[in-house]
Amino acid sequence: MIQLSEVHEAVQERYGAIAVNGTSCCGPSDCCGDASNASLFYEGELLDGLPVDVTGLSLGCGDPVTIAGLRKGERVLDLGSGGGIDCFLAARQVGAEGYVIGVDMTPAMLEKANANKARMGVDNVEFRQGQIEALPVEDNSIDVIMSNCVINLAPDKRAVFREAFRVLKPGGRVAVSDIVTEGEFSDELRADLSRWAECVTGAIDLELYTALMRAAGFSEVTVADKRTAEEIVPTQPGMPKIYSARVTAVKPG
Repeated sequence: MIQLSEVHEAVQERYGAIAVNGTSCCGPSDCCGDASNASLFYEGELLDGLPVDVTGLSLGCGDPVTIAGLRKGERVLDLGSGGGIDCFLAARQVGAEGYVIGVDMTPAMLEKANANKARMGVDNVEFRQGQIEALPVEDNSIDVIMSNCVINLAPDKRAVFREAFRVLKPGGRVAVSDIVTEGEFSDELRADLSRWAECVTGAIDLELYTALMRAAGFSEVTVADKRTAEEIVPTQPGMPKIYSARVTAVKPG
């Protein structure tokens, strides 16, 4: 059986290499790892003024920022912040009176994100090292949680949603974009760490995904939209249908 630590090591190795070498997260398909892909998911005006070092590390599968409905002064947490693109976009929307925290477990990504922060002169963003299953964030301290193509990489998604619920304030919101499936992977495919780290075989059925959110305590769990991800995620025969979905939820107040 696959071990949680093995998944973390495989994911950290791949994303560390992306940060250092600028290679794609998903191999030959260039899923989520090519600078031009940022324009596939975000409206053009959102990206205005962002340097290529930020857009070039846009490793997501959608745009969680737009559906988050961010407001001035809010505290935002980004799960798996990578090079920081969603943090910097959120920082613009919450303004100087707001604050954004990005959590990532890969030192090379954190180094990139902090270099981007310094280059852009952004004061209301902070990057912290940690795993999204055990967030280095205080209880009831966050207004909005975002995540972009990261929860699928976590080996314990139940823990991710529990932690998200813990750190959100009552009435706080979740807005995530993630890779999900219709159906399940075989045990053999689940055990393929290289495909897991490519945002593929760690993905779970969308109904299970939303059920885990509800089990963690979230209400108003809503699938904002979903679209096939076969063009951006490498697949093979025998795999279930794969989608990029955006999901929102609320911590009851």
